[in-house]
Amino acid sequence: MTETSVQDAVVLEPATFARAFDASPTPMLLASANGADNAIVWANDAFLGLTGYARSELIGRNCRMLQGGGTDAGEVERVRAALRAAEPIECELLNYRKDGTPFWNGMTINPVRDAQGRVAYFFAAQADMTDKRSLEQAMRGTNDELERQVGARTADLRAALEQKTALLHEVDHRVKNNLQVISSLMLLKARRTPEGEAREALSSMADRIGALSTAHRMLYSAGDVTKFNLSDFTDEFLSDLNAGLDPDRTRVDAQIDSIAVSAAMAAPLALMIHELTTNAVRHAFPEGRAGRIAITARRDGAGMHLSIADDGVGLAQAPANPAGFGRNLVEMVVRQLRGTITWREGAPGTRVEIHVPLAGDA
Repeated sequence: MTETSVQDAVVLEPATFARAFDASPTPMLLASANGADNAIVWANDAFLGLTGYARSELIGRNCRMLQGGGTDAGEVERVRAALRAAEPIECELLNYRKDGTPFWNGMTINPVRDAQGRVAYFFAAQADMTDKRSLEQAMRGTNDELERQVGARTADLRAALEQKTALLHEVDHRVKNNLQVISSLMLLKARRTPEGEAREALSSMADRIGALSTAHRMLYSAGDVTKFNLSDFTDEFLSDLNAGLDPDRTRVDAQIDSIAVSAAMAAPLALMIHELTTNAVRHAFPEGRAGRIAITARRDGAGMHLSIADDGVGLAQAPANPAGFGRNLVEMVVRQLRGTITWREGAPGTRVEIHVPLAGDA
């Protein structure tokens, strides 16, 4: 500010400030800092309108006259501590008007010092916060009701999910049992059928049904009925398969990533792995030839890459099997899964490369 502007500045008299505060729409009061009771020495018209008291009923009295049964004693003590320490404070207290109606009083209290720096007064600017408090209370009630409704709906959904899960487990359990019965009946029939194509066909079909039964058993025992762990199935399947093989002549090894596929893919994948592996065991090593079969499966982008390879005689040298339809069955399953399949001579042996998408149920 320039020297001229300083000289031209208007110097207001204390009476002018007093008239300005008297006319302010903000409720205000001034309380003495001297004496133990901090008596009110001045209040403006807005404060009189807020409390319903006349000025003569306020001057010389302490603000505690506005307190009542619902006033928070802890908050009152916090105000008193600030006054004793001559520190500013902001608070909201439940006060009562002269006619007894309650209102929420939002206060900002500041100490006022004299020319010697001593605290002479406490100045309080106030505001009626009743509407704000009512709105907050209404919002809390609304939020509580929404939380209650959300909690109830969540509980209903959880119960429905548990019921659905139990139902799906029961379905898989019954399907597994039925498939086991069918497989046992076919094996029984196969044993009573003379050796030849019919007996071999019955045994093969019983094995395929057994693979499907294993898939449903694993779905039944899994915690998540919507997912099927390919690694767990392969371990289970190979455990049964290797139990019937001569380890000195034929060995089946697997390196399967822990891939969770949708439950809808469980049966097709189980059937496909079973078919390719058992076909390799039966046809890749004729006349007592020793060999090894390797199964690998890994994630490949949004899909899965499956490879089944043997070091046997290869496709061209494998014994003819006019009654067999294993290759056609595998190709049909791959098409069902919307995948691709490639048959290769492995030099030696045969390698089958399959890629199937895993995004969504195929």
